[in-house]
Amino acid sequence: MSSAASTKPVSLVTGGAGFLGSHLCDRLLSEGHRVIAIDNLITGSIENIAHLAGNPDFRYIKQDVTQYLYIPDALDYIFHMASPASPIDYLELPIQTMKVGALGTHNALGLARAKNAALLLASTSECYGDPLVHPQTEDYWGNVNPIGPRGVYDEAKRFAEALTMAYHRFHKVDTKIVRIFNTYGPRMRLRDGRVVPAFIGQALTGQPITVFGDGSQTRSFCYVADLIDGIFRLMMSGFHEPVNIGNPHEMTIKQFAERIRDRVAPGAEIVYKPLPVDDPKVRQPDISRARRELGWEPKVSFDEGITRTIEYFRGRVTAAA
Repeated sequence: MSSAASTKPVSLVTGGAGFLGSHLCDRLLSEGHRVIAIDNLITGSIENIAHLAGNPDFRYIKQDVTQYLYIPDALDYIFHMASPASPIDYLELPIQTMKVGALGTHNALGLARAKNAALLLASTSECYGDPLVHPQTEDYWGNVNPIGPRGVYDEAKRFAEALTMAYHRFHKVDTKIVRIFNTYGPRMRLRDGRVVPAFIGQALTGQPITVFGDGSQTRSFCYVADLIDGIFRLMMSGFHEPVNIGNPHEMTIKQFAERIRDRVAPGAEIVYKPLPVDDPKVRQPDISRARRELGWEPKVSFDEGITRTIEYFRGRVTAAA
């Protein structure tokens, strides 16, 4: 290793071949880090990091983070991003979702302690469940059904947060917790079950746009570059309590469906199906803490972000045709 390389900070990204993890690898490399990505590709894709092949500052390891993690390198930062994260994923992979939240987080925290590295846990707005407080602030404890079909994801992340704070308090590990709200952008899987790729994919392929429920439930959509910027700022901060990162601009699912239809397939039919069990009725982050502690707020407009995302999916649909 050259002396120049040895002076670079080293970051480990679990779930590094996933949607968010791969964008985070890009950001870390652009910040001058050496990056090690770990992913078992259960929901990630090697395509997401293919452009990094040959980069001397990037290394990929195919491994399940619920197994023992052996990393001989010195580590400065660990970003624990690994987890199934869409409704289809955690309904099809319930045990794996629980294991990565519990065993995977335990392994990542143990590695952070052994390496004297800072660790950031990618948590989720799903910790708030079907919230009774709106918008959601970090001091809200949530309204979660622990035995419902979504509970495997919600409770895995809630446990992961508790374990992270235990390592911080008991072992003095430098930990951060980000609660990620709905995020979208290139590298999402076309059929991952989340509303952005679902609506865009249906519109691009001439299918009716499927809305669950009456469409009055709300979501707040943050473009991936903004989300990654918030995550990076949080890791580099000295703040240890959970921080919401998301776009506070709220819209109904019906409004979102109409905007996608008007942009991609004017005249496309919007059809309605029953709302899934425990589907949140509202979702909007209060980002006061992120503004105050990190100087962060989203900068990419919905129109700009959704245009980039539609073009990405247009390319995917064309390639698959």
